[in-house]
Amino acid sequence: MNQPILQVSGLKTYYRTRLKENVFAVDGVEFGLNEGQTLGIAGESGCGKSTLALSLMGFYFPPLHYGSGSIRINGTDIMQLNKEQLRSRILGKEIAYIPQAAMNALNPTLRIIRFIEDIMKEHRPEMKRPDVRKMATERFQSLNLSPDVLDMYPNELSGGMKQRTVIAISTILNPNVLIADEPTSALDVTSQKAVIRLLKDLLKRKVIKSLVFITHELPLLYHVTDEIMVMYAGEIVERGTAEQMIFNPLHPYTRKLMGSIIVPEEGMKEHKLAAIPGAPPNLKNVPEGCRFAERCTLVTDECRQGKIENIHVDGRIYRCLLTPEMLEQIREKEQEQDDHVEQKPVNEESQEKEQNQEENDSHKEDVRDDQADTDDIADR
Repeated sequence: MNQPILQVSGLKTYYRTRLKENVFAVDGVEFGLNEGQTLGIAGESGCGKSTLALSLMGFYFPPLHYGSGSIRINGTDIMQLNKEQLRSRILGKEIAYIPQAAMNALNPTLRIIRFIEDIMKEHRPEMKRPDVRKMATERFQSLNLSPDVLDMYPNELSGGMKQRTVIAISTILNPNVLIADEPTSALDVTSQKAVIRLLKDLLKRKVIKSLVFITHELPLLYHVTDEIMVMYAGEIVERGTAEQMIFNPLHPYTRKLMGSIIVPEEGMKEHKLAAIPGAPPNLKNVPEGCRFAERCTLVTDECRQGKIENIHVDGRIYRCLLTPEMLEQIREKEQEQDDHVEQKPVNEESQEKEQNQEENDSHKEDVRDDQADTDDIADR
């Protein structure tokens, strides 16, 4: 069996505050990514998604610091490389990054071609400027971007064009792994679809070999990725196929996350929306036990004691004390309660309609009787 393109083991990273306090933003993350695979990472704001992306790129600049663990790309542990080796051997070639708010990532004083020329000067210094332009023109055309964009400034481009331009620049060296951090945020629906089609096309044409797609919109990943990981308070709490995670989530947090979002997929349209109570824990003082315990409706005393281990079932994992059988029983009971609650208002509404109809009929009968009496008096 071939080794994964990207293998992360026991990764821990933290932020160091001005008061010398550590904020453990990524804690014990482990996963692998194979060639041709797309992996989604979802979770609330502040759960550690973007910090994980920066960590995978080796972007350890204060206040972000490396704690422990390994990040192997094609067998090379990038944590053992110095900054110069990381820049020349890994970044752009082995792994590339589309930053969050990518539309603001371009220097407004430079033409687009300059960004590509700078990349080539670093990684392929032997290339002449005409050759760089020719290569850039071919790449932009393959991504349905006009070559004229190369001579434009960022402020001359629309939001969607900026995003696609950043993707084109990020993948100019055909990286093995592309990390896209919230690539569709702040875009209209049409531009979102264009970006998603573009990323899928890059994978299909093997411009990139694998994709990590980060977003807080969990249902969006169903249309983009093969597998989904859900993060909460710096930990991976569940991982499974996109279908498993959307239609049959196991971890209580994943279930709550799905329950708080409008999902257009068939079979999910009728689910009741509900906010997740409470707030994530303070990662400066990580609580013992399950980090979701204070917000979980299924919490027990055991949940607050010791380390919560992963449960492996049907090729997926989740971090919880409840077994799949227990979760299924709870799900069935909740469904029965929801059905009862939904049925009750319908019955009450029907009774109210019947009562109103009877009152209307009685009123109409009284009106007819009064009219008959009036007509009788007139005849006399």
